[in-house]
Amino acid sequence: MTSLDVQPLSEDLSFGARIGGVTEDALKDDAIRARINDVFEERGLIVFSNVEPTSTMHVALSNVFGPLKDHPSPVVSRVDNDSMPGVIDMHSKAGDAGVVELNGKQLASWLPWHFDHCYNNELNRAGVLRALEIAPEGGLTGFADGIELYNAVSPELRKRIEGKNILYKMDVIYATMRFGRPKNFAEVSVKPSAYDVNNAASTSPRALHPAVWTRKSGEKVLHVSPWMAQGIQDHEDAEGDALLEAVCQEINEKVKPYFHKWNLTDMLIWDNWRMLHSVSGMDPKYSRRMQRTTIKGDYGLGRFEGGGQGGKILEMTV
Repeated sequence: MTSLDVQPLSEDLSFGARIGGVTEDALKDDAIRARINDVFEERGLIVFSNVEPTSTMHVALSNVFGPLKDHPSPVVSRVDNDSMPGVIDMHSKAGDAGVVELNGKQLASWLPWHFDHCYNNELNRAGVLRALEIAPEGGLTGFADGIELYNAVSPELRKRIEGKNILYKMDVIYATMRFGRPKNFAEVSVKPSAYDVNNAASTSPRALHPAVWTRKSGEKVLHVSPWMAQGIQDHEDAEGDALLEAVCQEINEKVKPYFHKWNLTDMLIWDNWRMLHSVSGMDPKYSRRMQRTTIKGDYGLGRFEGGGQGGKILEMTV
């Protein structure tokens, strides 16, 4: 049996692991698959280094963690064929719209802290990401552990937000981002596709997810997505909005993240029920191309407001 080289991402992080040299043949071994899943459950984030940079390897690695969930929109670019289902293609080209300004610097491919599918009743289990085109600087993908965040926020805020449900709606235009907006931030240009995304979600009900939930291990997770948050259920007033804004700003201020600098032979998986993620952004003169699979699953704690049913809502990816 092939042995796994499992190392912590960093000695000063309580989450994340690095596994080197995994091959497609090794992934056929049930013991190897079980070991990888154990590491994932314990550490919440795995960087697979020095893997074969192909879509077939991407899918093979993804299948270790569960069945793939296809993107619900037919307009999203794919690399699908019969052997590679569910692989979506995200290409930010030099000079494209979708630029923000943060602290006086213009950035493309920037994304705020969030968890995927917050606007849906179901939360996918994980995402598996790889890079096909890398900017010479910037374009890092950041990850923050909700277990750490639960312990990092002030006890007073933690007490007030625990037991609350957060309302979410798909809104990918930063000018209307209500909570957790970074200071000295402005949206410079909007991707035309952002309006299509918002229009597709306009008739769907808002989703509800707990601000704090408890893992089977007993650890509590602060799981608040500043991006797309609309307010606190039954507390959509000035006091409730102030509480949610305070929590989101504490996430911005107290987060101790890992930012991944990409190599073309990296693949990465994160626990969407535990981690928040973001993208640092990069100079708009550069291009960045990523591909991602989505691992199907649900933690069973989300629902639509008023017992509503969701439609074919577009998914955002990193």
